[in-house]
Amino acid sequence: MGSNTVHLLLVDAHPGARPLPAHKHKVQLRLSELIDADGRISRRGADRLVEFCAEAVALAEDKGAERILAFATSALRDAANGEAVLARVREESGVDLQVLAGDEESRLTFLAVRRWFGWSARRVLMLDIGGGSLELATGIDEDPDAALSLPLGAGRLTRDWCDADPPSATALRSLRKHVRARIAEVAGLVLRHGRPDLAVGTSKTFRSLARVAGAPPSSDGIYVPRRLHLSDLQGVVPMLAEMTARQRAELPGVSAGRSAQLLAGALVAEGAMDLLEVDTVAICPWALREGLILRQLDVLAEPSLPASIGAGSHV
Repeated sequence: MGSNTVHLLLVDAHPGARPLPAHKHKVQLRLSELIDADGRISRRGADRLVEFCAEAVALAEDKGAERILAFATSALRDAANGEAVLARVREESGVDLQVLAGDEESRLTFLAVRRWFGWSARRVLMLDIGGGSLELATGIDEDPDAALSLPLGAGRLTRDWCDADPPSATALRSLRKHVRARIAEVAGLVLRHGRPDLAVGTSKTFRSLARVAGAPPSSDGIYVPRRLHLSDLQGVVPMLAEMTARQRAELPGVSAGRSAQLLAGALVAEGAMDLLEVDTVAICPWALREGLILRQLDVLAEPSLPASIGAGSHV
């Protein structure tokens, strides 16, 4: 349950194997935009969330799912009435929706990135721009040295800072200053661990920006390398700033549901890459959902290990 999209992903998975997607179903709920002035998820937003959860359970059961993992991110994590909404979801849909802490969201996304690129990538820096938050993580192992979450999601920033379509120059200047100040506060915590051998961008925002900048289309498959260069992004941002959401939706790789927030997401991507001294990010098709699945598979595999070989053991 993300701040932009609520997504059901069914996979054929077992320990030691790559999770194979079997079925996908998603709705552009945009919870981050359904929060009132008091920081509460609106009745309409809660209604739609309950409806989707019930629909997802029915669909998963029809497809033969044996286990359901249900998690939510920053929109519910930060909502003033989050607990009440979670209780309603449990009562009306039967889904026990767990809320991920920001640093855990970052760690799980980093795990997915590490597994995708492998150990040959050496030190990895992960950047993930969601609807409600920006996740950052760096490390040489599967558990990162630093994992951070900032309230710099593309949906949140669009709701709070963009005053028109397209936003005024004054609003964009204020938004850019805000984004860079927040990233600068934590840049030292990331950079102190050393420069990355590979910087990686996950999430729809990075994929869309890379496509606008000339990366191969999704129809070419997930194994085709895709990259986003800071120099290209710095040329894309002014173009996006002059366009309306409808005009952005006509760009390659940009959906109508995401076009309004793409400019704010681009400012976050540009600020993060610049302040963290990254010239290029590789685009990873795996992110939080895959990280959750991989971690669950790891847990399922643990009982099969000999008693003398466990987490932290030396072999």
